[in-house]
Amino acid sequence: MAIIKKFRITSFKKEKPIISLKNVSISFDKNYQLLDNISLDVPKGQILGLLGPNGAGKSTIMNIISGLLKPNHGSIKIKDQDVTNYPIYLRSRKFKISIIPQYGGLFASLNSEENLKAVAEIMIDDKKIRELKIDELISKFELDAVRKVESKNLSGGLKRRLVIAMGLIGNPEILLMDEPLAALDPQTIQMLQNVIVTLQTDFNLTIIVTDHQARDLLAVCDKAVILSNSKIIAHGTPSELMSNENANKYYFGKNFKFK
Repeated sequence: MAIIKKFRITSFKKEKPIISLKNVSISFDKNYQLLDNISLDVPKGQILGLLGPNGAGKSTIMNIISGLLKPNHGSIKIKDQDVTNYPIYLRSRKFKISIIPQYGGLFASLNSEENLKAVAEIMIDDKKIRELKIDELISKFELDAVRKVESKNLSGGLKRRLVIAMGLIGNPEILLMDEPLAALDPQTIQMLQNVIVTLQTDFNLTIIVTDHQARDLLAVCDKAVILSNSKIIAHGTPSELMSNENANKYYFGKNFKFK
């Protein structure tokens, strides 16, 4: 496997985390607990991976950070401000949070340029700056060849690239990526892995990313969290997780190898 992330940011200056969840719990009823007493700090500039089986709570954490869901108990802080009761639009605007969904996120009948323009017209008032930003992202994500192609006719990899480009229109500081590597061929996965690492280095983004493919996700993150039965059972660098008893017992299994 090619080395995607040549170095990992494992320690940070002693400053308050950009995202902090404290004792967060959420359930739909007494029999369906989505998250159970979750506490998690995410430093600025880190790529954090969320791993776990279906229903473990990965997407729920993303939805709670974005404001799509509100916990029954606990608090969420962003940049040391309690945002537990902030709606999704306010979090997005005030704290520059962008969400890259696993499915959708595109206007099928619009071409690549028009999709970018549709978001840019909401996020950027100045027309000249808007046009410059669109051109910059088309160049950055190598979309010039499909600039005038309707998004419904793009390959899976090109669609993902376009959705990520759209998510960067507003110059976010926090990027939430829900299974960006799912259902893609190996070459496209490696291309997107490089894109994710580049977003961290070039844009200084804090990125939280989920995926079911543990090996592909661990290749790009600085640290990862493993969830099982709505709880965090392990947290650390990829190498630390490989030697973690709970991680191997409840998620990786005996035969999993990272490299």
